[in-house]
Amino acid sequence: MTPMALNREYITFGEAARHARRIFGTMVKPAGSACNLDCAYCYYLDKAAIYGGREPRMDFDLLERYIQQYIEGTDADTVTFVWHGGEPLIAGYDWFVRAMELQQQYAAGKRIVNTLQTNGTLVDERWCDLFRANNFLIGVSLDGQQDIHDAFRRDRRGKGTFDRVMETVDMMRRHGVEYNILATVNARSAGRGAEVYRFLRSVTDFIQFLPVSEHVIMEQGATRPHIVPPATEGAVPAPWSISAAAFGEFMCDVFDVWVREDVGRCFVQLFDATLANYMNVPPGVCSMCETCGETLVVEHNGDVYPCDHFVYPEYLLGNIGHDTLRDIFGSERQLQFGLAKRNTLPRECLRCQYRQLCHGECPKHRFAASKSGDAGLNALCAGYRLFFRHTQPYMERMRHLLMKQQPPAGIMPWARRQPMRKGL
Repeated sequence: MTPMALNREYITFGEAARHARRIFGTMVKPAGSACNLDCAYCYYLDKAAIYGGREPRMDFDLLERYIQQYIEGTDADTVTFVWHGGEPLIAGYDWFVRAMELQQQYAAGKRIVNTLQTNGTLVDERWCDLFRANNFLIGVSLDGQQDIHDAFRRDRRGKGTFDRVMETVDMMRRHGVEYNILATVNARSAGRGAEVYRFLRSVTDFIQFLPVSEHVIMEQGATRPHIVPPATEGAVPAPWSISAAAFGEFMCDVFDVWVREDVGRCFVQLFDATLANYMNVPPGVCSMCETCGETLVVEHNGDVYPCDHFVYPEYLLGNIGHDTLRDIFGSERQLQFGLAKRNTLPRECLRCQYRQLCHGECPKHRFAASKSGDAGLNALCAGYRLFFRHTQPYMERMRHLLMKQQPPAGIMPWARRQPMRKGL
């Protein structure tokens, strides 16, 4: 939702509404938060409480309504379906077969793209055939080497899932399924950026690193901490969260290896987004955009929310049973949610030299106080500032190469002559 570039600190709803595009994305939860795993840091498992327990799958009538509304409601020529969870494969193989049929029924000449995020433990040969036949891009959750991955990504019997995920990766390779890796950066991976990156690049050429920063409370009788918004009374930082400094160090260590060895061969989402912002082009990831709100979240029962991280009753926008996705996306509440990212930046962010690189990052993380006492500072700010400061000379050189219509990979000989931060 970046309709214009206004040279001031605040955008009004009226201005946004006049310029708003009707091109939007969706992330759908076919089985809500239901999952076969019990990952300690999963912020979505607890969403089951909103719906009175573990959710059923989206029924076929609602699935059809969703697919029709989405394809017809967006003005985009390419319609991207993002299947998410929980674990979306819990909806079942036949459910996804029906989804593919409905997509073709309502495509009306538009190009259909499917992406799916999975923990990788339920994939078998039949699923791989379905993914390959329908050109799915699969995101696989893999946090790093076995000791890192199995620390928090366990099944309901408390057993690690690393071996099963690696089997799935090998299976998808054999079947020609396109995939990438989503890796959380958590307390266990802190200080191990270079080795985690070297491992993951042996698995894929496309990596997304996601910092874990959660708050929890321990409710009476509960078997696991309950993840809650940071402002919740009694909430404390989760033990698996990574500190701002540790996150910054982790990403710097990853960058130091990547910029010397892998530019143009391996693609790390944060690096691509940062370089995009240097070039003043869309960064391709909502957290690094000036505003947010372009991707609606559709729950198994048709409820619609503005963001995956804000699935709470107070953020409910409507339900596709009686509202259309197009109307919800264009509603004042949704636009105000997206604009709030820009309009509520604390003064420290407005004065920051790196503002145009992160725009305050994800609102989910903006629960700290600035040095001047303003609320809404990103809790990972110190880490991002460290990363931006360290990578600045490299990013500026890559921008220069691109402006000369040369590939950014040309930076590697120069980068290899620069001293390493640590003996990586």
